[in-house]
Amino acid sequence: MTHTINPSSLNYVISAGLSSKPTTGRMVLPKSRSLLTMKPQPQLVLSAADIHHTNTSTSVAASSFHISPPPIDQDIPDTVADEDVVPILDGNDEEALNAFYNGVAVANLSDFGRIRVSGEDRIQFLQNQTTADFGCLSEGQGIDTVFVTPTARTIDIAHAWVMKNAITLMVSPGTCESITSMLTKYIFFADKVEIHEFTKETCFFVLVGPKSCQVMNSLNLSDLVGKPYGTHLHYNVNGLPITVGVGSIISEDGFSMLVSATAAKSVWNTLLAQGAIPMGSDAWERLRIYEGRPAPGKELTQEFNVLEAGFWSSISLKKGCYKGQETIARLVTYDGVKQKLWGLRLSAPAEPGSPITVDGKKAGMLTSYAPGMKEFKHVGLGYIKTKAASEGHTVTVGNNVSGEVVDVPFLMRQRRKSVHP
Repeated sequence: MTHTINPSSLNYVISAGLSSKPTTGRMVLPKSRSLLTMKPQPQLVLSAADIHHTNTSTSVAASSFHISPPPIDQDIPDTVADEDVVPILDGNDEEALNAFYNGVAVANLSDFGRIRVSGEDRIQFLQNQTTADFGCLSEGQGIDTVFVTPTARTIDIAHAWVMKNAITLMVSPGTCESITSMLTKYIFFADKVEIHEFTKETCFFVLVGPKSCQVMNSLNLSDLVGKPYGTHLHYNVNGLPITVGVGSIISEDGFSMLVSATAAKSVWNTLLAQGAIPMGSDAWERLRIYEGRPAPGKELTQEFNVLEAGFWSSISLKKGCYKGQETIARLVTYDGVKQKLWGLRLSAPAEPGSPITVDGKKAGMLTSYAPGMKEFKHVGLGYIKTKAASEGHTVTVGNNVSGEVVDVPFLMRQRRKSVHP
């Protein structure tokens, strides 16, 4: 279906078709809480009956916004995004974090890498190189998958969109070059696979918070509201490609936007005009820790394997042989996971790398720290031996910082969607 809305003088402001009937919705309650135990407001998700399309002009200023073929079938403009095309604002951390829990915020995650895997053998190639099962996915679906070493040590977790002629991977900051090189290394002579990094030609935004669905509806993007995590659709704004997907890297809620560099500033300004609070890199790092998403160089290193990191639902044990599969199978078969990643509510600031002890004995290591909010002033993430402590237990971090072991939403979802503990 094609959406056609006439352009106006405002920069790429997009509106939904308007119905004369009042909108009714169904409530989706949050299934988990962060380290802060702040209860998010219920999220409004419109039912199919509430979605209204129109092919006429609306009274709200808008620009051309059409459902289109995947960007892989188009020529992405060669324009490279300037570093300041969308300012990275820091200093409003509390406002942005409050918007995540009670309103809507938008983060510029253009420092995440974008990799395109194309060619006839792309599905089998990624089956062999990553942990998730791509064979069960269809065009328009998405999945989280993990890059591991042959011994199942975690390199990075990537979010993948399965497009018509390619698979697009979003990888963590600082890992794109090494992952691109690694994938290229494993392309053999007969493989019909091409690897292309297109980070600099695009920008990547995420919309988060309980009111993000309202923004999507007002931008005429209600096709995606209420759809499964990873679902994505391709649009163009004034002829420039944009892919919008369900999920926000840090959560299955919210939405992601892969935007051509040329359109990035206008799309960003449109989201701000809809009331989204800009979230800077400092606030995003705090949110990552609150939600419990592991990051390369912190929770994801050569010291920890993929199951210790908690990526249970991003791993397939049935799809056949892939890099790290034998080690993962042994860990599962012989209950070889000896430590787990947990959230920690701390009594004071603590330095990442500090030992975690229980009854004076070393039990793990703190990997990330962030200032908290409200009654929980200090929080962190850390690996703890399974026999030493678990949720609800008290540990010591460093010399004298007390820590309560708690579960975190990102890892809870990984376990909940898996058949494994």
